[in-house]
Amino acid sequence: MALTGKRKAATLLVNLDAAIASNLLKGLPQEEIQEIAVEMARIGSSGSRDKKEESKVTREFSNVLRKSQSQSRGLSIKGLLNEMLASILDKDKAEETQSQIRKVTEKEDFFAPIRSASTDELVLALEGEHPQTVAVILSELELKKAQEILPRLNEEICSKAVWKMAKPAPLTAGVKRRMASIVSERLESFKGENLVVVKKPQETLRKLAIMLNDVEKNLRDLLLNDMSKHDEETSAMIRRLMVTFEDIPTIADRSLQEALRAVEPGKLAIALYGADGETAQKIRSNISERVAGMVDEESSLMQEPLENEILDAREEIVKTLREANEEGTLRRVKQ
Repeated sequence: MALTGKRKAATLLVNLDAAIASNLLKGLPQEEIQEIAVEMARIGSSGSRDKKEESKVTREFSNVLRKSQSQSRGLSIKGLLNEMLASILDKDKAEETQSQIRKVTEKEDFFAPIRSASTDELVLALEGEHPQTVAVILSELELKKAQEILPRLNEEICSKAVWKMAKPAPLTAGVKRRMASIVSERLESFKGENLVVVKKPQETLRKLAIMLNDVEKNLRDLLLNDMSKHDEETSAMIRRLMVTFEDIPTIADRSLQEALRAVEPGKLAIALYGADGETAQKIRSNISERVAGMVDEESSLMQEPLENEILDAREEIVKTLREANEEGTLRRVKQ
């Protein structure tokens, strides 16, 4: 099918930088500029450029393209449009054209409003959605944003969504469009509202655990034992969070020394891998020179440990500290 003049002009312009594109369009009527700009947006939102089509057009304008390509590599079509419209059209016409462009973009890329939403908005919008919908939405997002959203979803939905992503079912464009429409409508309903960001459960429990550390032991045990009758898992989590590896700088030397005696040099070497300077210094200052030498030797010989190996080694240190805390014998540095 022969290319229309409008399509050929748009195809050429998306391969030029904004300054050259603007100069080429300056002599055209505003109505034609609007039509070409919308056509450029259609090319940009389609997600796949027709190389044969572009090659045919570029051959016609090869001299111009050779001059401009070295300057325009990496220039986004969106950036080109914004700069071109601002330099050619008056304010009202530019806004009108941008409105048409948004309609074209959203029509052909119905996930565009979802991609532009914040992580917090998407977490709320996906709440209660079918795992298949969640899987489709996550697969359409950039990797970093999807990674931020996934652990904040309901655990059951998260598990099912991951399975759907691993074993994707064939879906028609119409089905995906309806999924995107549902989530987009929920996002639209958030506009003008102040979103309340819910903290991760572990963050909330950690704060409670720190508060309970300052409570007299008998009262603390009473509160946690009572909680255990209603929610044993949460009670156990709070007890674990009362002493963490990050708390080591706050532990008194004698208590830390007693805990470190039970840990082998190899485990200490792994636990110290990647530890912050204050924590590493605190541990090293509470082991003997002989043990410190053995730890250094182990460190020089070992391969880079896996993350779970580091966590296990640190847990071995903290385990003894937790036992002392349960008994009420753990001493902390006074702040």
